[in-house]
Amino acid sequence: MAAPSHDPTSTAAWSALLAHRDATTPDLRGWFDADPGRAQRLTMDVADLHVDLSKNLVTDETLALLSDLAEQTGVLDRLQAMFAGEHINVTEDRAVLHTALRRPAGLDPLTVDGQDVDADVQAELAKVYEFARAVRSGEWTGVTGQRITTVVNIGIGGSDLGPVMAYEALAAYRQPGLTCRFVSNIDPTDLAETTADLDPASTLFIVASKTFGTLETLTNARLARQWLWDGLAGEIDDDDTSRREAVARHFVAVSTALDKVADFGIDPDNAFGFWDWVGGRYSVDSAIGTSLAVAVGPERFAEFLAGFHAVDEHVRTTPLERNVPLLMGLLNVWYVNFLGAHTHAVLPYSQYLHRFPAYLQQLTMESNGKSVRWDGRPVTCDTGEVFWGEPGTNGQHAFYQLIHQGTRLIPADFVAFATPQHALTDGDTDVHALFMANFFAQTKALAFGKTAEEVRAEGTAEDVVPARVFPGNRPTTSIIAASLTPSVLGQLIALYEHITFAEGAVWGIDSFDQWGVELGKQLALQIAPALTGDDDALRSQDPSTQGLIDWYLAHRA
Repeated sequence: MAAPSHDPTSTAAWSALLAHRDATTPDLRGWFDADPGRAQRLTMDVADLHVDLSKNLVTDETLALLSDLAEQTGVLDRLQAMFAGEHINVTEDRAVLHTALRRPAGLDPLTVDGQDVDADVQAELAKVYEFARAVRSGEWTGVTGQRITTVVNIGIGGSDLGPVMAYEALAAYRQPGLTCRFVSNIDPTDLAETTADLDPASTLFIVASKTFGTLETLTNARLARQWLWDGLAGEIDDDDTSRREAVARHFVAVSTALDKVADFGIDPDNAFGFWDWVGGRYSVDSAIGTSLAVAVGPERFAEFLAGFHAVDEHVRTTPLERNVPLLMGLLNVWYVNFLGAHTHAVLPYSQYLHRFPAYLQQLTMESNGKSVRWDGRPVTCDTGEVFWGEPGTNGQHAFYQLIHQGTRLIPADFVAFATPQHALTDGDTDVHALFMANFFAQTKALAFGKTAEEVRAEGTAEDVVPARVFPGNRPTTSIIAASLTPSVLGQLIALYEHITFAEGAVWGIDSFDQWGVELGKQLALQIAPALTGDDDALRSQDPSTQGLIDWYLAHRA
């Protein structure tokens, strides 16, 4: 077999897919009518997730050609290299081992770069669990002896989006009387509003920054430390020793920079680490998830990790033709590169997952928003999609108009659960059943639409008929689970991690670096002095930036 190509457009499969696209007219109505087994054949299970791919714009030939593309671009080889700890993050010369974070104890040891990865992960996890139990039981108290009732996670990017999304999703599993809040934005409003009604004596901060040098996180951490000191002014002495004791009882860190942690005043024994083979957007199942472990407890967090691992095992061992994450990634390639899609909607029919689309934005767009391949050459095709979405019927009354009748192709994933956390009734109406009726109806309407003849048959005036036609052939994937448990949430996250991997592997890009976030941060540090009186820094700016800064300074109250 020929070596995998880093340029997917040079493969025979790519050419075959182009020809197939040109020869195929999407016709979901016709395809379903002609093929009674289509739905059953294209519905698959991965762990506890029931996934219906049948309403996608593909035939068996499409899927076969996409599988050829995966083979010719080395997707499966690259997948196994990732699990084995090879350095597939080439620009940083690192392994990519977020899958190791959820490996259960007792497996054959995974050794990478001479290090027993499993032993390291289990040791750090035990430390997180011990801390979580201490906070949940009341053993860990603040400097005045009060029990901790609020945990505030300070982080940004992957150190925020994952924990806050999971905390919201698992609301039904939180310990009563113990809440978490999350601060990420450097806008001072974020910290001020988050702490406005809190009691410093019963508040604990988790500062999540691998290097303990992230500008936004450290700025917010210093503001939180001052807030703590100010709030405890009448209860602790105003000296360095007392202040450091207060910080040591009200701050812990998720970081490996123990010297910087200690300089801040946090006891290094209360710092939880992770490794350079964990990217921030893949880290919610590491010590970055400490706030979640505190909220739901070690046992539930272990179930969360088990859900990830179940999908890891599916993607690692299942043949491509039934490998749900890889197939979903290949479908996305089909839509982006052959059918011209630019965005992808994720539509959870669960209010608890209201932050899930935002979480996926970082996972997918930071991973695959690349224009250079891993061999350093420019890409030869479009990469990445804009991921977006809102929960449930909220979206139906906002943007579904564009998905149904607009001119743009927008593939959409619908996510729902058979059993709600709150089974409410409105008179005799099961409200969750009504909610789910909308879930089923939307994917049916998007797939099959409504013809002009059907509209006319309803007695619609002829001049209105065109406006009420639904073209159909709008692709959707339906993902259903029995209920939203910690394990199922882990499965959903891992599903999209591997979807993202599959796309990047086809495109030949490094999905695990994120150099695109660096330039803006560097320039912000250069511009900052211009905002506080440095005329040289101001004059060094381009005319547009200088003009904007002048206006800002003139209007700053």
